[in-house]
Amino acid sequence: MELNSIKDAFDRVTKKQKLSASKSQEVVDQIIQEIEQTLSKLTTSEDPMSQTNSTILTELKAKLNGISPLSNLESTQKELNIALTKYPKLLEKSFNPDISKAYRNIDFNSHLVNQIIASHFYREGLFELGDFFISEAGETEEEAASLRTPFLEMSRILESMKNRELGPALSWAAANRDKLKQNGSDLELKLHRLQFIEILQNSGRDEGLKYVRTFLVPFATEHMEEIQRLTACVLWAGRLEKSPYSELLSEHCENFADELTRQYCNILGQSCKSPLSATVMAGIQGLPTLLKLMNVMMGKKQEWLTMKQLPVPLDLDREFQFHSVFVCPVSREQASEENPPMLLSCGHVLCKQSITKLSKNNSTRPFKCPYCPSEVEAANCRQLYF
Repeated sequence: MELNSIKDAFDRVTKKQKLSASKSQEVVDQIIQEIEQTLSKLTTSEDPMSQTNSTILTELKAKLNGISPLSNLESTQKELNIALTKYPKLLEKSFNPDISKAYRNIDFNSHLVNQIIASHFYREGLFELGDFFISEAGETEEEAASLRTPFLEMSRILESMKNRELGPALSWAAANRDKLKQNGSDLELKLHRLQFIEILQNSGRDEGLKYVRTFLVPFATEHMEEIQRLTACVLWAGRLEKSPYSELLSEHCENFADELTRQYCNILGQSCKSPLSATVMAGIQGLPTLLKLMNVMMGKKQEWLTMKQLPVPLDLDREFQFHSVFVCPVSREQASEENPPMLLSCGHVLCKQSITKLSKNNSTRPFKCPYCPSEVEAANCRQLYF
């Protein structure tokens, strides 16, 4: 893997640098030691112009020549220079600085791009930065407010949860109870459970029982077993860690922050992850393949600009796969708008071009399905939509 080779090269450079620095320090220490010893001898001499002092200086010169600092440092410095020379070349080879080869001229909707960027800032809680960007991009305040307001509420709820204040989160969950139920989420019950445990531990049995009757009983019709378990916790007020329900103490606000974010964005009709972040990360994964493709297609720039589909597979992590993909079992080609998947009357699926070839371009001419003994007609095939 390229990153592993880069890391190995970096480790070699740092190792050589440390060795060179250690050797240099060793030589410097030797020189300093010899000079200090010589100064000590000179300061003890009564006559600075005596023959003895001249002899001492001659001895110092001989010792410094014996240390030979240049020759001692030359080998380690040479190895360091070689490693330093190879490392930038490896970086240039692994990380092509010219990514413009993989760029295609596309007419961007500037207004839409500005909205995506501003929405990313608001989603991350960077409201001042988002407002400044909207102002610099020349968008209206109405646009900023429509993007800011939903995430402003979410940010306040999440900030309160960090401070162990569940009131805003519970209020939002209650206001969106029907939508959460449609999504199959029991987030409101989880938040109430967390609040109940907090009250039971800090305020005692009576307050805990009161909370059960007020807020948890309405969930009994669909979550009777859970309500019974929480009600039993009242008997262990103040010593829940010794009870059979001690695992409830391990739950914290942070455990439900991600689920709240996911449900909040779902109700807004948006993804829980920033579209801008997903686009950038997917681009990072796909860029090496695109650069290799362009190196092969150096003389086919125009063809690259007009392509609707890539001629090579672009493998991305599952987190970036949002749509089903069909590959024709006959032609081994991925379905497209021009070549959609078609359902045969026998239940098997082929791409339209494969059906056209098998039927000899005759919609009423029967042909045998390549995967079962049935005979089908192209006219009876129906397009599938994934």
